[in-house]
Amino acid sequence: MIKLKRIETFVIRYPDPNDFGFDRLTLLVRAETGDGVVGWGEAIAMWPEACKAVAVLIEEGFAPLLENVDLLEGDSAWEAMRRHSWWFGEGGLAAFAISGIDMAIWDIRGKVLGKPLFELLGGLRKNSLPACASSHVNKSTMKECVDEAVSFFDAGFPSCKLGLAKKGLSNIGGDPDRDVEFVARLRREAGDESEILVDVGNGVRWDADTAIDVANRMGEQGIGWIEEPLYPTDDAGYLKLKASTPVPIASGERNWTTTDYRRMIELGAVDVLGVDPARCEGITGFRLIDVLIGDAGRTINAHAWSTAITTAASLHLSLASSSARLFELKPFDVVVQQDLVSNPVRREGARVYPLTEPGLSVEVDERLVNKLAVE
Repeated sequence: MIKLKRIETFVIRYPDPNDFGFDRLTLLVRAETGDGVVGWGEAIAMWPEACKAVAVLIEEGFAPLLENVDLLEGDSAWEAMRRHSWWFGEGGLAAFAISGIDMAIWDIRGKVLGKPLFELLGGLRKNSLPACASSHVNKSTMKECVDEAVSFFDAGFPSCKLGLAKKGLSNIGGDPDRDVEFVARLRREAGDESEILVDVGNGVRWDADTAIDVANRMGEQGIGWIEEPLYPTDDAGYLKLKASTPVPIASGERNWTTTDYRRMIELGAVDVLGVDPARCEGITGFRLIDVLIGDAGRTINAHAWSTAITTAASLHLSLASSSARLFELKPFDVVVQQDLVSNPVRREGARVYPLTEPGLSVEVDERLVNKLAVE
């Protein structure tokens, strides 16, 4: 029987060049067994108050609950946490807290059993995935924004996902005509073989008619998909958009639970569902959602945009899924990607290949964690 001895949380702060150098926050979870096996997880709560709240839920709510749970006994720990949190809500902060602990438990399982996570998930469905440069459009001029995206293709990425209306100096994302012009110029510079994905995201507020117009005009440039062009719960808008454009529609990054994803799948308006193991109730939650997506014949896209811990978990999950078609990576060096772990996920040519060490396959630099930790 493998039991937890302690669970610790660390709220860390780090500058992110993808966010124009602004600081980002996340919460890391360190779980340790009585035999000294350490597992790491992450909860991408992001805002200071949310990170603090999730730390309380983990340390004061869930940790005592799991003291006598056998970590190798199926989904018993995950189910115990979900049962405990029913009163204060499904999703949200509870989902973040469950995610961090569940990810750390899977890391421990792999280390105890001497197997990489993808083996625990049933083995590889793919030997590699195309690498997608996932970046924000944030430079001051149209030319700089286009040139930066072209540089990702020149570096060997076959695919690029570009987030609009993010922090920085760019006004791309603020005007639909300018957004379409940006994509058209990028297509001319990058050529026909490069895949362009557009992430409209939280900084933009379009109605359905605007989304239809922009999607169709961008579709003339051959974009691979348009992501979150409408607010996630705008069901009527998504149905109208789906009926009015051939461009694949992506959404899901702001969902938390299997209930959320089942509802989105049943709506029938989304082709690519983004899932983040650091917010969707962990690796266990991701697996359940992946089954729903596979049964519906849709595409799953792992969100891997925070630290190297979540990136590693997302890669194992993606390669063990029959529904994943690419893998996103930050195209810039970030301290929590390249320096946080001993063997971060790296692109090799145009593709990303499996990590093969036990558990999440990464060893965390605890000195760096303590250096980045917020008091």
